[in-house]
Amino acid sequence: MARGTYRRGFTPDFDPDCGDAALTSARQDIVIGRWQGLRELLRATGSDWAVRGHRVRLLAQACTGSSTAESWLAAEPDGADALVLRAATETARAFNMAIAAGRGVPIDQRRVDTAVLSCLQAAERGPDDPTPWISLISVARLYPQGVRRQELARWWDELHRRDPFSMEGHLQVLHYYSSRWHGTHGLMYDFARDAAGVAPPGCPLPVLVQYARVEEFRYALDSARGGQASVGLGQHWNNDGAVSDVRRTWERWIRGRAGSAVSPAELRDVNHLAHAACHAGAHDIAASLFRMLGPRATRSPWAYTGDADKQFVKWRKEVGVRG
Repeated sequence: MARGTYRRGFTPDFDPDCGDAALTSARQDIVIGRWQGLRELLRATGSDWAVRGHRVRLLAQACTGSSTAESWLAAEPDGADALVLRAATETARAFNMAIAAGRGVPIDQRRVDTAVLSCLQAAERGPDDPTPWISLISVARLYPQGVRRQELARWWDELHRRDPFSMEGHLQVLHYYSSRWHGTHGLMYDFARDAAGVAPPGCPLPVLVQYARVEEFRYALDSARGGQASVGLGQHWNNDGAVSDVRRTWERWIRGRAGSAVSPAELRDVNHLAHAACHAGAHDIAASLFRMLGPRATRSPWAYTGDADKQFVKWRKEVGVRG
């Protein structure tokens, strides 16, 4: 039976590695406490920054509950890749602590400081690598008041100089500027639209606007659960601005891409645009995106508007994609 199908019909494939077989193989090493596969994977990835960022992020999440990253660093204390993974792992651990503590509950600042120092050490050892700066901007969210504007700007400049169109880097800044963290809806959307406006054809940065809409929706849901009114939530996805944003992202990004194959590093981005197109009523765009995706899905953002599996299947059928 083909992967992604049941006898009774279609079911999505929520592969946590987004179809990256080499990453899946390396992650199996973590289970048995080996770090050599991780070293080989990152060495083979080289300076493909989008793929490197995708792999480091998912490896770090897998390393949070083990000592694999530390074992690698102990064996190669000056290894740039080992330092990058340790920094990303410390960042992921800090976020796990924040999630476990609950929203609004401060975590041990020493944990955040440790992650920051790890990021700076990795950046020093790998001067051309944007990945430690992505982790640094990410962990900055966990300081109760954020970081000084000048400091964030300096970190952003360092990242931008190394990879000016880093999707993951832009996404971390967008989260930082969101109302759920240290900004406002307006600041977040301004950043997303500014980035989209300078992106070359085929670059995924225009989809930042759809990520911003998801962030605003999550904030509204949190406010509603807290007893605050959520004005306009019913038209959040399908107002005129949301529909225009979907079509603009489609034109700037997807029409300018070379080919229709969706790489593991951009799978989450394409799912965000497909989700937005479905809810905006842009079914022609949604159908094209579902054909590009096939059964490949990511739980975010589908899980924010219902059961992820059922949402993906329902909308795929609703826009006329079969098989």
